[in-house]
Amino acid sequence: MARRRKGRAINGIVLVDKPQGASSNNILQKVRAIYGAAKAGHTGALDPLATGMLPVCLGEATKFSQYLLDSDKTYFVTAKLGERTDTSDAEGEVVEVNDVNVSEQDILTHKATLTGAIKQVPTMFSALKHNGQPLYKLARQGITVDREARPITIFSFELLRFEGQEADFVVHCSKGTYIRTLIDDLGQLLGCGAHVKVLRRTHVAKYPSDRMLTLEQIQSLKDNNMDEQGIVDYTALDSHLLPMETALTELPVIKLSNKEVKTLRYGQSVIRPSIDDVEEATAYDSDSDTFIGVVSAVNGEIKSKRLVVGEDFL
Repeated sequence: MARRRKGRAINGIVLVDKPQGASSNNILQKVRAIYGAAKAGHTGALDPLATGMLPVCLGEATKFSQYLLDSDKTYFVTAKLGERTDTSDAEGEVVEVNDVNVSEQDILTHKATLTGAIKQVPTMFSALKHNGQPLYKLARQGITVDREARPITIFSFELLRFEGQEADFVVHCSKGTYIRTLIDDLGQLLGCGAHVKVLRRTHVAKYPSDRMLTLEQIQSLKDNNMDEQGIVDYTALDSHLLPMETALTELPVIKLSNKEVKTLRYGQSVIRPSIDDVEEATAYDSDSDTFIGVVSAVNGEIKSKRLVVGEDFL
């Protein structure tokens, strides 16, 4: 018999405003501890240099974290022109210094070539693996390996400010985009080199930035609702959790009867000949409007893909 995880069976997504210098995993573990959650997971790590939106999934929401990992992201970035670093950001060693003889029009012209559907060679300082080893570990040993260019999409690459050796941008991009590499590529096109000085993620999917909480705010919500015996009233904390199904807003919806829900929970398919084929859809109990999970529908057969554990199965 499997052991139960220690902690609360709390489900939802909290939008954490990650501070600079902290690792995403460290923030994840702290949020999990504050909420007393049985399990937690994040939706794509931010570099220690980066700040901003880090959705942390608690409980059953961890089953759907991949959908946020695969979603579009938006970043504010400050580029330092004239200096190239080995990590393409301010934490790396400067490997090249050049004069900056660049106009605003030069930036507008060259960034246009980095907009749309393009291919990007991932940085060596990334978590991608080569023969089982993360690239950043190889890079720290001075080892460089060939990386295949990967297709990404830069939906928008907006210049906000250009003064002297700095330029501010807002970048809306697809999954798998390395902003450090984007800025390094722009610097190479400009002929002066560049690296990321400031990086802040402002949006993941369609989550609003004003719903983010700092770690200090989350901790205060716990501390201010703890009695003298150390017992916590989690009502205030839990009120900031977004429903887990908000990670799936791009999927179509299928409504199921309570009987059909039970059929899926017991590992059986639901037969509905008239239903349109769909690879993935969010499923809801039509009686209670409760989110059930993700299903597929092929040739009139609805099958479960990832279901939320129901109360009868806890």
